[in-house]
Amino acid sequence: MEVKIEKQGKTNAIIGYITMLGTIVAIILNMDKQNAFARFHIRQAFGINVTYLLLGTIAGYFNSWGVSSAFYIFISVLWFYGFITMLQEKCIPVPIIGPYFQKWFVFIK
Repeated sequence: MEVKIEKQGKTNAIIGYITMLGTIVAIILNMDKQNAFARFHIRQAFGINVTYLLLGTIAGYFNSWGVSSAFYIFISVLWFYGFITMLQEKCIPVPIIGPYFQKWFVFIK
C-alpha cells in the first residue's frame, strides 16, 4: 500500500498508539486532514486496543499466570510490531488480525 506520509499524518499515527485515549484523540485529529498513513495506523492501534480489552476480559477469568503472561506477550508483540512499522513509515498490518482491523474499522476515516 503506497500512501503519502506527511508530518501531521505521522504525528497522528504516533498519538494513535498511545493508549485508547490517544487513539480517540488521533481519530478526531485525523478527521480534518484525512491522511491515509495515519488512518491505517489509527485503525491498527484501535484494533490492538479493542483486542486488549476483549482478550483481557477473557484472560481475567483464568487464575493463571501462564494465561496472563501469554496474553500480555501477545498484545505487546502486536503493539511493538505496529509501532515499529509506523516509525519506519510502512503500512504493514500487525500479524494474524491486522488485515481484519482494516475491514472492521472502516468508520475511522
